[in-house]
Amino acid sequence: MLLVAKKTSSAGFKPGPLPPRRRLVAVVAFDGVILGDLATPCEVFGRVRDTKGNPLYELRVCSLRPVIESEHLMLTVPWRLASLKRAHMVVIPGIDNLDRPVPRQLLRALRGAVDRGTRVASICSGAFLLARTGALDGLKATTHWLASDELARRCPAVDVNPDVLYIDNGDILTSAGAAAGLDLCLHLVRRDFGAGIAAHAARVSVMPLERAGGQAQFIVHQQPVAVGDSSMGSLLRWIERNFRKELSLPVIARQAAMSTRTLSRRFLEQVGATPAQWIAHARVHYAQRLLETAGLSVEEVATEAGFGSAAVLRERFRQIVGTSPTAYRRAFTAGNHRH
Repeated sequence: MLLVAKKTSSAGFKPGPLPPRRRLVAVVAFDGVILGDLATPCEVFGRVRDTKGNPLYELRVCSLRPVIESEHLMLTVPWRLASLKRAHMVVIPGIDNLDRPVPRQLLRALRGAVDRGTRVASICSGAFLLARTGALDGLKATTHWLASDELARRCPAVDVNPDVLYIDNGDILTSAGAAAGLDLCLHLVRRDFGAGIAAHAARVSVMPLERAGGQAQFIVHQQPVAVGDSSMGSLLRWIERNFRKELSLPVIARQAAMSTRTLSRRFLEQVGATPAQWIAHARVHYAQRLLETAGLSVEEVATEAGFGSAAVLRERFRQIVGTSPTAYRRAFTAGNHRH
């Protein structure tokens, strides 16, 4: 099967000037690229629009050669690695075999992007390619939990954390498995264009909420099912609509028509967190959006987000975000979206 990566530039194959505020995202393709990891940034960044419907990113899928091989497909890729020199952001998807040879030209192009200060993000095992450039030396990084020990073994200069969804080091970012790549992309949209645009991108991507990078990976025996396709899907949407109310475990269990023990077990298996943890993150992220976009006081934000008091909001906010609501609002207003 042959797939052709569509050019989105109105100038055809000739690079042209970018519209105002429009940012160029180069997604790197190579032999053995994991197709889900390749598709994720294309879907997220390719769908981001401003309030008038104008695209905010120009997306280019780039490779060393015009045709690359994946496990199931041959991909025809229209853009070459020279696009990385103009990119505002470079995304490295995962690779199917950690021992697969990687062309030196690709590693040099990635290292060149790092040296120019371009934002470079990896998804899943893409961290192994990024690590081979030396860009992760001395930094915290993550990858899929099944491969984290191998990353630490191969790259002892990298501080590997297998227990988080993604890690933001500013211009260098890494994420865990494919679902975490979606979280990372939404996080980057939020950094670039704020909570409103990111929330719309999340809805388009059928994500109920943006998860925090520090949330634990899904280290469970069963694969976590997609929210929209699981028994938890309708329950999570109900919680989102009602998390301003008192949501004790018995209340949630009645809504789910389960015993509290069954709910706790299934919630952890399918969502990767306890109900209380998920609700706390949901409320904090809603509070983040209010702090970014609304002129409410901290006390009003606490009420709107279901915390009951500003003191509880401050405690949970510091636990999850690592700063205070006031400092977060100040940093966001100053244009620093790293949180």
